[in-house]
Amino acid sequence: MNPLQPICQRGKRVLTTTQLAEAFGTEAKIINRNFQRNADRYVQGKHYFALSGEELREFKGSRQFDDSLKFTSILYLWTEKGAWLHAKSLNTEQAWDAYERLVDEYYTIKEDLVPLSKDQALVTVLRTTADLMEDTQTIKAEQHKIRKLIYEIDHKIEEHITLSSGEQRRVQKGIAQKVYELESNPEYRSKLFRELHREIKDRFGVASYKDIKRKELQSALHYIENWFPRKVS
Repeated sequence: MNPLQPICQRGKRVLTTTQLAEAFGTEAKIINRNFQRNADRYVQGKHYFALSGEELREFKGSRQFDDSLKFTSILYLWTEKGAWLHAKSLNTEQAWDAYERLVDEYYTIKEDLVPLSKDQALVTVLRTTADLMEDTQTIKAEQHKIRKLIYEIDHKIEEHITLSSGEQRRVQKGIAQKVYELESNPEYRSKLFRELHREIKDRFGVASYKDIKRKELQSALHYIENWFPRKVS
């Protein structure tokens, strides 16, 4: 896949329909057709942005586009989640491989790392403040409020933390063990690897097993341990 010039819309990385079709090895009309057939699954602002009128004119004016978009009245820009739905509709190896590369090389903007880092710093400050407070009734009440806030922030952080590198290796090892347990023929193992990876993404609603939440690690390992392909070749 050739390097893509980053396009951002409302703080999110996006791709035009033409760019997405080229990446997935298909045609723009097929992307549009899949969208029309499954329109109820797509949410504007989450899966795509539809630009028209003055917003579209400003967007075109700020970028160099090919002539095929010159007379476009509505321009669709696809977010990472929108690209995932299109990959699921196409369900081809090329589309899934291209989607993985887009996530790793284009869409990935870890915007949530900054607020999490600030939250963690705030937790440290709050804990230090709570420990230094004197033991009085008024201050005890303040300590209670602070510790409640610490709990809420800790819970928020826990909700966003994904697997560490060591935990990712545990998942990889579990996947490999399961595939080798099910299939001795190397010719068919790659198919099982792709199928299991795909079903893990669907089961946990992630773009890659690396994005599984740490709190769901045991559930993921249990799922892998008990997984069987829908149809064993």
